[in-house]
Amino acid sequence: MSDSPGFPDSAARDRDDAETESALAHPVVAPDRTAAYGDHPDQVIDFYAPRDGRTAAPLVVLLHGGAWRAPYDRAHVSPLADFLARRGFAVASVEYRRGGEGEPVPGGDPAAGRWPETFDDVAAALDAVPALAARELPEADVRRIVVTGHSAGGHLALWAAARHVLPEGSPWHLPAPPPLRGVVALAPIADFATSVELGVCGGAVTQLLGEGGESEDRTAQADPAALLPTGIATAIVHGEEDIVVPPAVSEAYVDAAAKSGEMVGLTLLGDVGHFPLIDPAADACAIVAEEITQLAW
Repeated sequence: MSDSPGFPDSAARDRDDAETESALAHPVVAPDRTAAYGDHPDQVIDFYAPRDGRTAAPLVVLLHGGAWRAPYDRAHVSPLADFLARRGFAVASVEYRRGGEGEPVPGGDPAAGRWPETFDDVAAALDAVPALAARELPEADVRRIVVTGHSAGGHLALWAAARHVLPEGSPWHLPAPPPLRGVVALAPIADFATSVELGVCGGAVTQLLGEGGESEDRTAQADPAALLPTGIATAIVHGEEDIVVPPAVSEAYVDAAAKSGEMVGLTLLGDVGHFPLIDPAADACAIVAEEITQLAW
């Protein structure tokens, strides 16, 4: 996944490499069931039943990261989905269309995001989750849904909870807030201006937004920091040593929320970088589960 903004020192890079290797070393965990929410091969949701056999379990909707780029799919967060299922949650892990099917952009990375397909898919998936979960995962309580996501998936989680704030002409606009218990965003690309300034994920935000006039319109529809207040309980977890999406990005979002009159919780984890938040072997992952628990129950 894309390297850091700025010029981190060798120790920071070594930490990031080790954390990335640990998080991505876990075997892929197969879901209990998979259901389609559309006709495209990427329009699917993997469902994981709570491992303790409980019923009426809160449902965690999980959105994976990877800078909205095609090489990074939901497989790399399947160990996190299983970890949450072992904590007693029902889990819906969403796949969606990403960018990068054509030639790489300058610098070698695949293009970030597909406009409007990435957002079409996330909106359609979240709309479909209650009915699909009721059918595929009867152990889930669809009245208690928490959305979580990591990195670019954290951006999408915040965005999914803010669709009622979108301009009424937006195809993704909801007339009322979505029925969520809350959002837990993990190292999210939460503030586009700060992300662009820091060059997050190899300029992924700029690729997603495009150039010229379309960029301004897309920002108004896609930047979580422009879609406030949401009125939905929101918590962010971010590693203080994150060199992939620096904590300044989350701090800017929290500041924007405060200016809108909304309080967003921000938990900064010392001695933690980008990937421990989704690594079941890391203490940070247990903190993530606790944050979800606080909202779900």
